[in-house]
Amino acid sequence: MKMLRIVRRLMLGGVAVCCVVSGPAADAQAKARTAAKKATATQSSPVTAPPVTALMMSDIHFDPFRDPGKAQRLLDAQEGEWNGILNGPDSADRAETFARVQTVCKAKRFVMTEMLLQSSLAAMEQSAPDARFALVTGDLVVHDFDCRFKTVFPGKTEAEYTAFAAKTLRYVVAQIRLSLAGMPLYVALGNNDSGCTDYFMDRGDEFLKATERAMLDGLASSRAEKKAAETSYSLTGDVSLKMKAPMQRTRLILLNDTFQSRKYETCGHKPNPEAVGAQIAWLTKQLASARRSKEKVWVVGHIPPGIDPYSTFSKFKNICVGDQPVMFLSSERLADVMGAYADVIQLGLFGHSHMDEMRLFGTDGKGARGKVPIKMISSISPWDGNNPSFTVAKVDPVGSRLLDYDVIAASNMTGVGAVWTKEYSYGETFHKPDFSASTLNTLFTEFAADPDVRDPMSRAFLQHYFVGDQSLLLKPLWPQYVCTLGNHTVKGFAACVCPAAGSPQ
Repeated sequence: MKMLRIVRRLMLGGVAVCCVVSGPAADAQAKARTAAKKATATQSSPVTAPPVTALMMSDIHFDPFRDPGKAQRLLDAQEGEWNGILNGPDSADRAETFARVQTVCKAKRFVMTEMLLQSSLAAMEQSAPDARFALVTGDLVVHDFDCRFKTVFPGKTEAEYTAFAAKTLRYVVAQIRLSLAGMPLYVALGNNDSGCTDYFMDRGDEFLKATERAMLDGLASSRAEKKAAETSYSLTGDVSLKMKAPMQRTRLILLNDTFQSRKYETCGHKPNPEAVGAQIAWLTKQLASARRSKEKVWVVGHIPPGIDPYSTFSKFKNICVGDQPVMFLSSERLADVMGAYADVIQLGLFGHSHMDEMRLFGTDGKGARGKVPIKMISSISPWDGNNPSFTVAKVDPVGSRLLDYDVIAASNMTGVGAVWTKEYSYGETFHKPDFSASTLNTLFTEFAADPDVRDPMSRAFLQHYFVGDQSLLLKPLWPQYVCTLGNHTVKGFAACVCPAAGSPQ
């Protein structure tokens, strides 16, 4: 695994990314940990209405090219006809032609098949028969979709590619809706959900127009809200609307934050910094309106704000001598804005890393209203060798709070004969009353006070971070990783990683 190679190089090469805490500093950490546990013991979590169940999934990465021999029929058919094609007998040369696509596109070997998609949807029905709504935090389409299309269909036009990419996304959304039997489905776009190539997108392009109806069907509560949602989606893939009952006075903001990625370019392979400013302005307007209307808000995107720990560690960044960590986004503005409206934002949901993670983002400076609890949903796709998984959440519909959740994981990566069981429960594992900013602050303080990963909760986080348990890979980097959980800025991360030296100048 890549992370294992990173750990070995860090240990053998002496790359300093943090300072070892001992002596008085260790005593201070122990005291902080004791205080945090006392604070947790006195917390109360009043629920003003019976909790409701919700399904949360991410990074599906469906691949319609697993059998390239069927691709032309998929191209010619409507997405409503795809099930019959995909579930038909394999082409005689399926293994050879698919291996060629994988080689040409330098792809990993784990893909999301029709069998795995249907297995995961059936498991959701069984695990959460009382679910009232579902959310997807982006990346419904497979990585390198453009390479796969051009390998299978050499000579096709860009317009034909865009139409097929849109059809694939509509097919995945339709399969989820069909399985969920009419419950509200809220979907954010990810960096692979594009009409040109990964991370590249144009404002108001044909892909967004071609997927608008499938993504927004039945979600708006009024004609005015429907028109506003259609306008914003067709321009940028962003949506703001009130969540349907049983959620009460809760505004959901679906953010297509591909525009804010550090890798973002237009379909013409050009930078477009104005796109970030326009999206931040739109988001700020929606949050200000929610504050005036006394609404609670959930922000759902794909790429989380903050530090990208995998890229930072894999590039061997020496934070203590001034190296900059790698960020998920091109700036800190998204987390800053969310912090400024932490009084109305009850929850942020993201994906992208494929791991089961949590964050706490916001600022403590002038104008800050607190911090926002962030849940990063693990992937259904086994792209990184992880076991496919989804999340079953318990939500307070009046306070719009995430109270608890179970991660449900498959026994294999193919979906063939897979058994889906509970990987762990947040409340049982971390002994916390809810998933709120104050609770996460307590939990992260406990993690920081346990640099050697001796506490059962620290060990549990490591165990479940990579669904399938690769805890030994992250353990040597635990103190540095913990610094990413509550620090979304370069300055804050450096101060956490190098407390003895202070933040580098």
